[in-house]
Amino acid sequence: MGGLSPWHLLILAVIALLVFGGRGKISGIMGDTAKGIRAFRDGLKDDAHPTTTPAAPPQPLPPTESDKDPAAH
Repeated sequence: MGGLSPWHLLILAVIALLVFGGRGKISGIMGDTAKGIRAFRDGLKDDAHPTTTPAAPPQPLPPTESDKDPAAH
């Protein structure tokens, strides 16, 4: 139970190759993460300073038939 079998060593080797293998995968992942954080911050900055004009205030509704003649009820 306490020893490492060949299957355990094989699984550890595959995980190590996935994490550390091939032309700086970790640095690529960290670079992508940094780009995502930067885009998120830029999005927050854009929301803080709206460039569009504010919407017009809502207009009141026109009077209905029941509003014109209260004795009709």
